Amino acid sequence: MRMLRSLLLGSIFAASVFAAEPAHLVGGVNDSTGGPVAGALVTARHLALACSTTVYADAAGRYTFPPLEPGLYHVRARRPGFRDRVETVELAPGATVHKTVVVEPETDPRELAWQLPANRWLALAVARLPDDAAREEFRRQCTFCHQQGSWATRVQRDPEEWRKIFALMARMGGVLSTRVRTVLPDALNGAYDETSFVPALGEHFVPPPPPDAAAARAVVTEWEVGDIGSMQHDLAVHPDGHVYSVDTTQDKLYRLDPRTGERRTFDIPRGDSPLGGVFSTQQPIPANADAHVAPHSLQVARDGSIWITLCLGNKIARFDPQTEHFDIYPQQEGLYPHTLRFDARGRVWYTLAVSNQVAMLDPATGERRTYLLPARTWKERLAVRAVPWFLWLGRYVSLDPERAGDGPELPIPYGIDIAPDGGVWFSQLNAHRIGRLDPESGDIRVIDTPFSAPRRLRFDSRGNLWIPGFSSGVLARFDPRNGEFHTWELPIEPRGSETPYALNVDRRTDSVWICGTESDTLMRFEPATEHFTVYPLPTRVTYTREIDFDAAGAVWTSNSNLPAWQIEGAAPKLIRLELDGAG
Repeated sequence: MRMLRSLLLGSIFAASVFAAEPAHLVGGVNDSTGGPVAGALVTARHLALACSTTVYADAAGRYTFPPLEPGLYHVRARRPGFRDRVETVELAPGATVHKTVVVEPETDPRELAWQLPANRWLALAVARLPDDAAREEFRRQCTFCHQQGSWATRVQRDPEEWRKIFALMARMGGVLSTRVRTVLPDALNGAYDETSFVPALGEHFVPPPPPDAAAARAVVTEWEVGDIGSMQHDLAVHPDGHVYSVDTTQDKLYRLDPRTGERRTFDIPRGDSPLGGVFSTQQPIPANADAHVAPHSLQVARDGSIWITLCLGNKIARFDPQTEHFDIYPQQEGLYPHTLRFDARGRVWYTLAVSNQVAMLDPATGERRTYLLPARTWKERLAVRAVPWFLWLGRYVSLDPERAGDGPELPIPYGIDIAPDGGVWFSQLNAHRIGRLDPESGDIRVIDTPFSAPRRLRFDSRGNLWIPGFSSGVLARFDPRNGEFHTWELPIEPRGSETPYALNVDRRTDSVWICGTESDTLMRFEPATEHFTVYPLPTRVTYTREIDFDAAGAVWTSNSNLPAWQIEGAAPKLIRLELDGAG
């Protein structure tokens, strides 16, 4: 109710004040001695609009906001190593307010450790695991839906509590082997004990570096969308300027107008899908979820319609923004529609993650095809084919999902993209492979990656395929013309502690944007110079998934940590990063 009330007030307020003359907020961030706090994040949250704007303080501690809507704001200054400071500021139409915020140094080692992002804590746990195989499995499976090492997950538990956690993870798809389940409780309890984290992170406190000069010109805007029970999975920017996102746990499609702040909510038809969809017998959803179809991925078609995968409902949806009408297409063959993309002919291609398939739907003709992808072993092939049988059996017999961790892993076709030559490329997350499907002949070629867990991949304008290594913490480029890989370690310290969920390529510049899923960041990589730029994001526990771009070149993503209550403020957010928004 709190979030709904905020959004309703925001819509009313937006209608009344957006014609008003904007206000201006400038000032500085100083420490208690009067010295500048370079790199401080200064956030102004408009209380009525449930919208926050963040800028970075420069080397002299100065900050300048872009024009802001008049109203009542909470202004927060944040920099690791200092205590957060929040003050209330009223911005009148046309006014310019100068505000100096003084932050006090934090001296408590425990509090200093708690200021650090989740990846620093994840590294403590990873170091306690016995070998590289266990460390890779832990990173890949235990950061599937949320940050590992955030304030809510770095909790010591007794053995029975850990068993329940692992069982819940398994129902959600994060299945651990018995070997890793056996050693993990001691590793996590040890890493998250004060005798461990206080010396490692607090007494030897090293703050993240301030943004460099390029990043410091950026402006981050966050719109709160949904509520504590929501999961903002993916988003897509529409050519008309609206931004659409899907709420996986509440079966909703949201539309944001960034120009006015207006949010609209559309209920996705559930049809006869029960709670939990086709997987209802395994209860693969959190207790506060209301997912019958579970929208997952979405893209904008050439005609302006929105196409959505409904993973638990095992369906595809088309939404017409003009009529606000949904068309639903049941998936007759295969399980778990996942990530979708369009080819040059307007056909929809998408992965079927559980059944190891890629599917195609042609909106113009109604033609549909499904392609079974290769598995590594006969055991994997058998496991994929057995899934429907287990779903049927689960109606009558209580199955233990944890036991699947000792069997063959499902390959999990995950990301998908279309090459300039029309080839359909996909990743197999657990199999550590990518592949190409020829849309004309149906021929499939798979390629082992020299890094683990390729996830959501994208092509650039030159035909290079860019791939995030989720459990390996790398950015990779694959050249389909010569079959060569090139990898770069992501510049997040300590190295190897980042789990990049997705990336996208701005084909106007071929800049590669990567999710800093564990470190509360976005990263930009320039292939010509091989230079990374890291953009700190203002909200703690920012788990990003999909990235998109608008016509002005701004970068969009969403805060889709599951569960949402772990996010600072307990509200999912749609996020826009403008490269030169501060002027």
